[in-house]
Amino acid sequence: MKLIQTAALLGGFILGSFSVIASQAQGSIFKVVPTPNEHFDNGLQAASASSPNDIWAVGQSTIHFDGTNWTAFPAPKIRGDNTGYLAGVVDISPTLAWAAGTVNVGESNPGQVIEQWNGTQWSEFPGPNFGSGNTPAVFAMTSTSANDIWAIGDLLVEGQELFFLFEHWNGTAWTFTTVESGDAFLEGASADATNDAWAVGFNGPENDDSGTLAMHYNGSSWQQVATPDVGAGANQLNGVLALGPNDVWAVGFSTPEPPPQEAATLTLIEHYDGTSWRVVPSPNIGPNSIYQSNRLFGLTANSPSDIWAFGSCFAADGSGHQATLLLHYDGTAWTIAPSPDPSEGGFLSDLLFAGVRPSPGNIWIFGTEDEAPHSGTLAIHTAAGDE
Repeated sequence: MKLIQTAALLGGFILGSFSVIASQAQGSIFKVVPTPNEHFDNGLQAASASSPNDIWAVGQSTIHFDGTNWTAFPAPKIRGDNTGYLAGVVDISPTLAWAAGTVNVGESNPGQVIEQWNGTQWSEFPGPNFGSGNTPAVFAMTSTSANDIWAIGDLLVEGQELFFLFEHWNGTAWTFTTVESGDAFLEGASADATNDAWAVGFNGPENDDSGTLAMHYNGSSWQQVATPDVGAGANQLNGVLALGPNDVWAVGFSTPEPPPQEAATLTLIEHYDGTSWRVVPSPNIGPNSIYQSNRLFGLTANSPSDIWAFGSCFAADGSGHQATLLLHYDGTAWTIAPSPDPSEGGFLSDLLFAGVRPSPGNIWIFGTEDEAPHSGTLAIHTAAGDE
């Protein structure tokens, strides 16, 4: 009962209904920061920073923080109309950044798009040559330097065979390698060294009987590493954070019941200690019904003992409302942390997807807020970052 009461206070769930209460925002070290919306739909999916005065957040929109203000910049083929989005970004310096994503079928040359920032504008940049009949898609990016950048996704060959896609920038050109994937997808990526990179996702039909998946790069090749699943239903990893060879975190969700039974998904957090992955206990808001699913999409860290995981939680009443979900790790255990929700309309749908730490105590987390009939950019920021 204590857990339910705490969840009700922090998450804004009262008697099974969904409401954002004042104490939720007041009790959080994060505050909502206004961000521009240049398109009809503007959700943010990825972020990167080279300094506190040079931060990019991208998705259906492309926005930049110069230390004082957020400004939207146009990016080729990203128009906020659901025909294209940027799923990854790497910020090297104020005059160099990379972003990549996918242009949906219906566009000319459908498939991935790679873009480069030169300090003034975003421009398309040629990627690898995949040949006709092959369609690449990028779902995440990571880097350790300007000459070691990964863009990770999948490659559909002749409309039939699916492969994991690992594209690499060495400072001169983009090259790629593939690994047979079957029915599997990669959702997140993180690297801490040129010979230590991770990508995570899921095996099997999504939201059915999928299982967690992790791929590791050892400096010469990408190989799958075993990851545990929880419960009897779908498991999925959405985000990963490599702090060192012996300290890697991944987050997503698990499902306690197998299909066709209905059950709320639960937060899933796993840790790699240099030898194997294990499940680390993580809290949830509720669930007080089959509708109150908790999901985690990403992580960012101030230090190995100060880590934030984030995502969203659905309302228990089945209305479809979602609120931001924020978990904190203090070096010992994960706990639910208060998190603000900026939506002001009659339908609440706030989700957190990406985070960065440009400097100590300075945490930014990004996502999307839906205020019908469009979606907007969402940014929350630690008060410590203003000091």
